[in-house]
Amino acid sequence: MKKIFFLLLLTASIFVNAQQKYAVEKDIHYYPDAVNKIDKYTDSQCTLDIYYPKDSKNFATIVWFHGGGLTGGSKEIPNALLEKGFAVIGVGYRLSPKVKAPVCIEDAAAAIAWAFQNIERYGGRTDLIFLSGHSAGGYLTMMVGLDKKYLAKYDIDANRIAGNIPFSGHTITHFTIRKEMGMNDIQPLIDKYAPLYFVRQDAPPLVLVTGDPEMELLGRYEENAYMWRMMKLAGHKRTTLYKLEGFDHGAMAEPAFPLLIKEVNAIKKEILERN
Repeated sequence: MKKIFFLLLLTASIFVNAQQKYAVEKDIHYYPDAVNKIDKYTDSQCTLDIYYPKDSKNFATIVWFHGGGLTGGSKEIPNALLEKGFAVIGVGYRLSPKVKAPVCIEDAAAAIAWAFQNIERYGGRTDLIFLSGHSAGGYLTMMVGLDKKYLAKYDIDANRIAGNIPFSGHTITHFTIRKEMGMNDIQPLIDKYAPLYFVRQDAPPLVLVTGDPEMELLGRYEENAYMWRMMKLAGHKRTTLYKLEGFDHGAMAEPAFPLLIKEVNAIKKEILERN
């Protein structure tokens, strides 16, 4: 009976999402015109796309940061997140070697600030803004979500983020930033550019997703496992670690998306029940 009931709910959910209409707006600048006019690279890179349910209210939003080692990639709205009942904001940001740290982190924060300042115009809620991304995007998710100074510039408390859900992100200082310092890929560093440096009890929910430890990139699982442990020791009550066995760094994103959707819906339910 429970199985039949679940299937009926799932079928109803799929039907509702299929009936929901969505809209896309592209190449929105998240910095003011005065900033964009100063530098052509900022003008071309620092844009976002927003995909959102039309004629809908109070939906959750996922701000999504692409991967590429902070040296490549471009803004994207993943297909796995389409027609799921929430908005998705795909963010472009400036890349190394044209810029150096902390520019990419500052760009991520500016895009998140845009979401807080504008999502209600589209029908979303500011208390249901989630951060996610793969690899370098996961790193940016954690840096802005844990080091509160980046959003404080916009008078936004990072604790207003509903949840940080990175896919296989560095929790130590990113290897591209270490390279800028003259370090190599396997020299670890935990400094002001490391999410681990900002472990704290009062952070929003943190969901860490990685691939198989034997197949992942540069000890990425072990970094995330250490982050999970340190957050627990700091007294954080809502840190979760998923290990996707059999999937390498690139392939782990596909099975991670259902986990992202599951966690967004679960945290959204918790927030709505509190309010």
